[in-house]
Amino acid sequence: MGSKQIAQETFDDAVQENITEFEMDPEEAVREAVQQFESQGVDLSNIVKAVRPPASENGQRQKHQILLTLDSLGRAVAEWDVAELPEQLSAFAAQCKEQLAFRYLAAQNGAYPVLFSACQLASGDRDLLLRAFSTLSALLDGQPDLLDAAGQELLLQSLRERREDAEMTLAGIRCVRHACLKHEQNRQDFVKGGILPLLTGAIVQHGSSADVVRTAASALRVMTFDDDIRVPFGHAHDHAKMIVLENDGLRVLIEAAKAFTDNSGVLSELCATLSRLSVRNEFCQEIVDLGGLNFMVTLLADCMEHPDVVKQVLSAIRAVAGNDDVKDAIVDAGGTDLIVLAISQHLGNPQICEQGCAALCMLALRKPENCSVIMEGGGALAALQAMKAHPREVAVQKQACMLIRNLVSRSRDFSQPILDMGAEGLITEARAAHRDCDDVARAALRDLGCKVELRELWTGQKGGLAQ
Repeated sequence: MGSKQIAQETFDDAVQENITEFEMDPEEAVREAVQQFESQGVDLSNIVKAVRPPASENGQRQKHQILLTLDSLGRAVAEWDVAELPEQLSAFAAQCKEQLAFRYLAAQNGAYPVLFSACQLASGDRDLLLRAFSTLSALLDGQPDLLDAAGQELLLQSLRERREDAEMTLAGIRCVRHACLKHEQNRQDFVKGGILPLLTGAIVQHGSSADVVRTAASALRVMTFDDDIRVPFGHAHDHAKMIVLENDGLRVLIEAAKAFTDNSGVLSELCATLSRLSVRNEFCQEIVDLGGLNFMVTLLADCMEHPDVVKQVLSAIRAVAGNDDVKDAIVDAGGTDLIVLAISQHLGNPQICEQGCAALCMLALRKPENCSVIMEGGGALAALQAMKAHPREVAVQKQACMLIRNLVSRSRDFSQPILDMGAEGLITEARAAHRDCDDVARAALRDLGCKVELRELWTGQKGGLAQ
């Protein structure tokens, strides 16, 4: 994707020039403009790629449809036209959901203040406020910078005062989630404002609502992200600890799972959040003690045909296996066989191969007895098959190399059987193809007993070569 930016007006002018100067039809004019700017390295993700309506008879420029809808919404808000407002909010929300470029153009033309005013004015009308929050959520998607301190307080107040209303809770949490993705300051502000107990409380209060549970669990997980490139150090770890220690988050999530034994979407979301909370040894053990491991293993067995669920469960198992005692519990529960089955059954899916190899790698670490179980269950062969299936996927290659090394580092008897499976060639290829694999591949080859040729790099210094 290009790094250069242009204004919407610049793109529109180029399209119009193609139509008037080069007599292109509208669709061709847009395609040509897109090709022209992208060839120059321009990022067009925030540009509406459509023909703007022609100028009026008096020469006044017309607006894109999203801006015309915003104008209508703005008039309805300014005049507090209760009859017109619901329809305008719905129309604007629908267009915002179509693509980021529409949302971006609207935001550049004052959409947030209009919607904030609508939310404030609708505070006494439950149905209108619900529609306003849903529209605000659509606008904030991918644009977390829009939300200001007043907007944060409005959302927190609504979640506190309307906590018994499932629909309002859901709409508010969706706004919070969009505002916190890739925005560390918003996360910290919401946590200081008391969002964590509101999210765990929503899961308890509306434990029978799949949408509320899934969305609240997702919002909790977002609070543990470290995805804002503008901030060198976030509070992800601190937030995870607060969710567990101050808000009983692990129990809340695992108890919630019991109501959705047949809903793979909710269970997958709960698994994903649990994996983000497994940041300390005692948290991993608590997940097992609360029955979280049993539900993960059962979910993996029951949803083997659903790759998205499989990936999340494998990630969660990998996370809780950071605790050495939990490693044994996973193996005792039959987890290794299921992980190997997942890799084999989804061999074409690089993410499942990566997470499966990583989970087995954790189970094998410092545990020779677990290595025996993994070998007997075909784990080494599955990892090598994954390497063969995804030679260009560095994450798969790296995790598979680490697994092979863990299997043989304390159990050298496994070296020859693994070599007989063709490990040396695959690991050597991974090392040659991916610089990031060099260290782990070299370690795996060394522990397998292979002769390892150290790479020699020209340093440009006296002496010539350095390894």
